[in-house]
Amino acid sequence: MIGLNLVYLVAGAFFAACALLGLIDRRWANALFHALLATSFFAGDRIGDIGNGVLVLALIATATSGRMRRGEPVEHRAPHGPLLVLALAIPALTLVGTLLFKQMPTWIDPRQATMVALVCAVLAAFALCHIILRPPPLAGVRAGRRLLDEIGWAALMPQLLASLGAVFAVAGVGNVVGGLIGLAIPGGSVFGAVVAYGLGMALFTIIMGNAFAAFPVMAAAVGIPLLVHRFGGDPAPVAAIGMLAGFCGTLLTPMAANFNIVPAALLDLRDRYGVIRAQVATALPLLLFNILLLWWVIR
Repeated sequence: MIGLNLVYLVAGAFFAACALLGLIDRRWANALFHALLATSFFAGDRIGDIGNGVLVLALIATATSGRMRRGEPVEHRAPHGPLLVLALAIPALTLVGTLLFKQMPTWIDPRQATMVALVCAVLAAFALCHIILRPPPLAGVRAGRRLLDEIGWAALMPQLLASLGAVFAVAGVGNVVGGLIGLAIPGGSVFGAVVAYGLGMALFTIIMGNAFAAFPVMAAAVGIPLLVHRFGGDPAPVAAIGMLAGFCGTLLTPMAANFNIVPAALLDLRDRYGVIRAQVATALPLLLFNILLLWWVIR
C-alpha cells in the first residue's frame, strides 16, 4: 500500500541528489548535511532510536559548524507567467489527487491520501516545468539545493518540531505549565486565564515554530481545565481562537522557517529576518484582538 513510504522515498531522493551535487561542487559541509537528511528519510525506521539520535546530533553539528556555504545565484530564470501556472498546478492537482486517492483504499492509504497526492502533484509539476520551460537537466535540483543552502539550519525545523511536540506531550509539559499558570492567575479570573492562554499559545509557537505543536501544551495547561471546565467555555471557539493566537506567534519567529525564512531566501532579501520585522505590526494587534475576542466569547 502506498503511503508515507512514497513521501520518504521522494524526499530522500531529492536530498541525495543535493548531496551529490554538493560533492561535485566541493561544498563538503553542505553535501554532508544533505546526505544526513537523505539517510533520515531512507533509513530512519531501520537504524533505531540510538541511530536516529546520533544522526540528529550530526545534523545539528554540521548545521552549526559555520562551514555550510550559502546558495549560489540562479543560472536559469523563466518567465513569471508559466511559473505561476506551474505553481498553481500543485494545489490543484493535490486537491484532485486527494479526492481520487481516498476512493482507492486498496492501493493508497486513506490516512495519507493528501500527502501522497501532494508528492504526485509536485512530481507532475516538475515534469511539466521541463516540458514547457525546457531548462537545463539539473536546473530544478540545483535551484532546490540553492534554496536549502539559503535556509541553512532552518531546514531541520519540520522534523525537529514534530519530535519536540511529541516529546512535550509525553513528558506532561502541559500539566506542569498549567500548575505554574494556576499559581499566577488570581482565583476565578476569566480574563487572567484568557490572557495566559492567548499569550501562552503565541509564546510556545514562537519557541516551537508551529501552533499545532503548541496547542496540546496550552490546551492541557489552560484551555481544557480552566476555560472549558471551570469557566464553561465552548470548546470550539476556545480551540479555534487559541490557534489564531498561536498563528500570531508564527509571524514572529524564525522557527517557522517555511513562513519566514524561505520567503526571505526566495526574494533574496538582504535582511534574513526582514519578513519577521515586517510582520510585527500585524502580529501584535492581532494577538490582542484574539485575546479580547476569546474573553468576550467566554464571559
